[in-house]
Amino acid sequence: MIRKNYTYVIGIFFEALTALRDNRLRSILSIFGMAVGVAAIIAVSAISSGGHYLVFNELKTFGLESLWVFRQKNDKDPNKALRKGSGIDETDYQLIRQGCCDKVKHVTPLVYSQGRRVIVRRGDSYSNAEIRGVGVDYFQINNDQLVDGRYFTLSDELRNRGIAIIGPIARNDLFPPYATVVGEHIRIQGKKVMVIGVLREKSRDFLASIGSTGGRDVNNRILVPYTYLQMLKGKDQAKAIDGLQGEAVSLEAAEEAVGQIESLLQRNHSGRFNYRHETMAQYIETANRILGGVSIIGLVAAFVSLLVGGMGVMNIMSTSVLERTREIGLRRSIGARKSDILSQFLMEAMMIGLIGGGIGLVVGIGASFVLSWLTNFPLQPTWLMVTVALCVSISVGLLSGLAPAIRAANLRPVVALRYE
Repeated sequence: MIRKNYTYVIGIFFEALTALRDNRLRSILSIFGMAVGVAAIIAVSAISSGGHYLVFNELKTFGLESLWVFRQKNDKDPNKALRKGSGIDETDYQLIRQGCCDKVKHVTPLVYSQGRRVIVRRGDSYSNAEIRGVGVDYFQINNDQLVDGRYFTLSDELRNRGIAIIGPIARNDLFPPYATVVGEHIRIQGKKVMVIGVLREKSRDFLASIGSTGGRDVNNRILVPYTYLQMLKGKDQAKAIDGLQGEAVSLEAAEEAVGQIESLLQRNHSGRFNYRHETMAQYIETANRILGGVSIIGLVAAFVSLLVGGMGVMNIMSTSVLERTREIGLRRSIGARKSDILSQFLMEAMMIGLIGGGIGLVVGIGASFVLSWLTNFPLQPTWLMVTVALCVSISVGLLSGLAPAIRAANLRPVVALRYE
């Protein structure tokens, strides 16, 4: 029984091939329409997955579980006096670091050189790098790596050591190309500081192009122990911490983590300050929403193209039924069943979808790799979308050929034989 069915399917398959070959022009036009639709789907999916990879690869340079907490200074009441201070101090930092907030995995103080221009120089060379005071956990939170040297230690913090880790742009501004950097000294605000490390370059070109880096170049940083920068800023700023950056235990726990930090700050400062926060989870959600919206629009356009190709298949199959009416009548008169006629026309429609889909896959994937090579943009079609595109192409072909196939199967033999 199985062998008989197998032989029957093979026979139908070769009959469909013969019919497509006998009507080459119509078949080629139908296949071309399906191929264009499938190639469009592959191209859109490649651009979407490439954009997703590029954006998230750059977001990782911030640390995907990162969060930031700062004092909110724009009070809405104009008659309310603005309290002095950042609303964050050493006690707050140490309590969080010691584990009072169980959703916070790591935390670092952030101290900025805001309000005054900090001059960085080495001999006759100068740098306009951003000076930032940080704690020992800063590098782990931000996924910062070194190409040379070492990170800060707790001992460096406690002793207010004049040491620095510099970014690649600051390194190039202050040192000759092949000079040894670690162990050399630079001057920050006239104070001698020893360079103990050089940061690995980070790429945020795409985020910078859409204005999502705040106008700062991540590679143009000079990091010092936060206690040392507090000392440089003077006695009135000796214990001031401008903000906190933390790492949540997971991406999902980020909002709960900032809630715990803000609650601690409110308790420690008797509710005298308001706070604002940011999390990478918010940026990731926004990125997913934007990329998802762009992908949906592109895929809808691609599927419309495929649908147009399917309409072409339906028209051509309908024309084929009309032209082969006498053939259908002859086959019915010598014993062919309705199911035989239906199967043959459905097989032809399915083969148009299969061949068109296969050509579209080759063209779409090939074009993606060529464009990726030319533009240096990571265009990566996913296997899931490749499978979906091929299945949709075959399904559209079958559905487009269904109505003409049913009409062909229902033709009365006597009427079909008389058709001119």
